[in-house]
Amino acid sequence: MRYAIVTETYPPEVNGVALTVQAFEAGLRGRGHEVDVVRPHHRDERPGGTDAMLVRGAGLPRYPGLQFGLPARRRLLARWRSRRPDAVYVATEGPLGWSAVTAARRLGIPVASGFHTRFDHYMRDYGARWLAPAALAWMRRFHNRTQATLVPTRELADELGARGFAQVRRLPRGIDIARFNPAHRDDGLRREWGIAGPGLVVIHVGRIAAEKNLDLAVRAFRRLQSERPDARFVWVGDGPARAALADANPDFVFRGVQRDDALARHFASADLFLFPSLSETFGNVTLEAMASGLPIVAYDYGAAREHLRDAAPTAVVPVGDEAAFIDASLHLATDDAARGAVACAVRPATAALHPGRLAADFDAMLQALAEEARR
Repeated sequence: MRYAIVTETYPPEVNGVALTVQAFEAGLRGRGHEVDVVRPHHRDERPGGTDAMLVRGAGLPRYPGLQFGLPARRRLLARWRSRRPDAVYVATEGPLGWSAVTAARRLGIPVASGFHTRFDHYMRDYGARWLAPAALAWMRRFHNRTQATLVPTRELADELGARGFAQVRRLPRGIDIARFNPAHRDDGLRREWGIAGPGLVVIHVGRIAAEKNLDLAVRAFRRLQSERPDARFVWVGDGPARAALADANPDFVFRGVQRDDALARHFASADLFLFPSLSETFGNVTLEAMASGLPIVAYDYGAAREHLRDAAPTAVVPVGDEAAFIDASLHLATDDAARGAVACAVRPATAALHPGRLAADFDAMLQALAEEARR
């Protein structure tokens, strides 16, 4: 089979969408399929360094380091007429994504879309709450032009279905449990963070930006630090809010963006993961922490509801209940036995979520769309 994947974010950019798209691509290639990737040109990318179709991009306002792809309908029509894919997957709802859906529909190629980002929630986080209904309507229109909208959780499938999204299908995520593993705990890394012996490392992994609700993580840490003065807060990632966060909290440890095995060591070497975000469609870092045997405190939605709540109910708190989030953080920070019980429970809950299953399910969905189109 020949597939096309269209995305406006791709590694070396580090975010959940980019890494998920890369996993989709690798999984399909691993199953013997040809995959044609369409994405924006990275600033430092040398010409001829990839066989992907590269388009022009532009910076995303108020979000340094990320960009969107400019429309490329004519180029896509020409490319797909000469190398027609059996199905197209469009991962992002930006200008490039819209032009890809239009081109696929013009050529009669089945197209699936991925619902990866809650732009309606971002409106709230960036001071434009009044635009949230318009953002949701825009996304609904985009996704309803495709034959399937792929989502990672039952909860999100039900919500979108109730809001008028058609053909919503659940595609569970996977996790590499060999890479993300408690065995990668590194005492030398902990010493770099200023921790010796039994000190407590609290960690946050993700983009350091307004939509991640980071003020709550800071308040939860300061509360638990009053009971555990040996605690240190380590931040992995980067983003527009990093400088202000570092200036306000000079005792925090910032490690920047970490990838692959280095990221796995950071997860495994910490003792508690605080994840207060309310803007995720899933939250890949939740699975990465769980596979690493790392206790988590998270809100009851996305990956936490889908995979963490049954394994460790004390780690999941009602959505929006900040007092419960802080209390759960304090409890796990100060009760070594409770924290150990959560650590023992979370990794087994990821055992069935291997990347091979994700690739097989994704392949099956695209093949089904291609079969329906042929019929």
